[in-house]
Amino acid sequence: MKTTTQALLALACTAALTSAFPFMAEPGAAEHYLRHARSLQASGAPDLEVKRALGFDAALQKVDVSGSHAFVAPGSGDKRGPCPGLNALANHGYLPHNGITSLTQAVEATNKVYGMGVDLATFLSAYATLIDGDPLSLSWSIGGEQSTLLGLTGLISKPQGLSGSHNKYESDSSPSRGDSFTHNGDVSSLQLDMFQHLYGLQLGDSGGNYDLGVVTEQARWSIQKSRAENPQSFAFIPAFMSNHSAEHPEGVLDQNVLKSFFAVSGTQGKLSYQKGHEQIPANWYRRPIGIDYTIPGYSADNTLIQLQVPERLAVGGNMGTVNSFAGVDLSDLTGGVYNTQTLAQGNNALCFAYTSLLTLTPDILKGVVVDVAGAVDKIVGQFITPQFASLNCPSVQYYNKDVFRKFPGAAGAY
Repeated sequence: MKTTTQALLALACTAALTSAFPFMAEPGAAEHYLRHARSLQASGAPDLEVKRALGFDAALQKVDVSGSHAFVAPGSGDKRGPCPGLNALANHGYLPHNGITSLTQAVEATNKVYGMGVDLATFLSAYATLIDGDPLSLSWSIGGEQSTLLGLTGLISKPQGLSGSHNKYESDSSPSRGDSFTHNGDVSSLQLDMFQHLYGLQLGDSGGNYDLGVVTEQARWSIQKSRAENPQSFAFIPAFMSNHSAEHPEGVLDQNVLKSFFAVSGTQGKLSYQKGHEQIPANWYRRPIGIDYTIPGYSADNTLIQLQVPERLAVGGNMGTVNSFAGVDLSDLTGGVYNTQTLAQGNNALCFAYTSLLTLTPDILKGVVVDVAGAVDKIVGQFITPQFASLNCPSVQYYNKDVFRKFPGAAGAY
């Protein structure tokens, strides 16, 4: 995903270097820490004091990867998909090993292991349940399609899971996954050339820090690559993987940690990838307890990235040939509520994402014969809408998805 709709989901899995659930990481801290840190910096306090404002507790922050949480490779029937962070959670038993999770299990696991804010985790898990999962059982697949009791009757379609979520939960120009059109529909497998580019943004084979600046550079590169190579490139709109320590309580994401989370081994120029084998590294410490990565925290980081990579806000796609990108008039799309200028202001990008996501059709409703509207409404009302209440998003009464029909790669976005 790589406009605002995409960027929000991109954060969580491949968020900002990152496209649907704890995927990428950068050490941005929650707003209350940032306010305190900035006040210390303004007063001339040394960097050490700024770090102490964040704090580090080894006993509380160390993530257990032993015993019941030791790494177990996926079996032939287990689901693994486009989000390395989710794959790692399933491989370590923080999510069901088969890759089918309930809405609440995903919220609890991402909060416990990665420090994702409950608001952000709830929204993302609820959205996955609604669009790619089973609203009736409140469950979804981190990989391919899942079976449902009603689906066995043929009355409703099978939920396709994150691996079947192109232009819904995942989109073109991912930082590590290929575009659907140029990779025969495979948006789950890591593409080594893309990972190699990311990996090479730091010198050597064990150091560096994949912080917000590196995330921004990879985001720019992946968008340019998609437009230059994919005639059907379409864009419908790093905070969890950093390792924390007493010396670096703000977190550092080095090359060894990056490779572990992406199921990659080897050195510069000789990297190899083992699909579905993502691991949480040994001696890995999550974000500080109580400083979770929330929707407001994401909004702040997203704004910083968009200032450097404004094309992330571009809604549109190539017109059937490479480098033929054409944009969509957001005023036409939203009945005048948003336009290109206002989208970059305040929380408008997140509000537009929220509005856009709610217009997509859940997999389970395609060809529907039975009435599951009540289950859908419950998820929206109980799990999605409340997470955005504090943003006071303007209401979009008319959302004209017909504007996407001219784009060859827009299937699934309307």
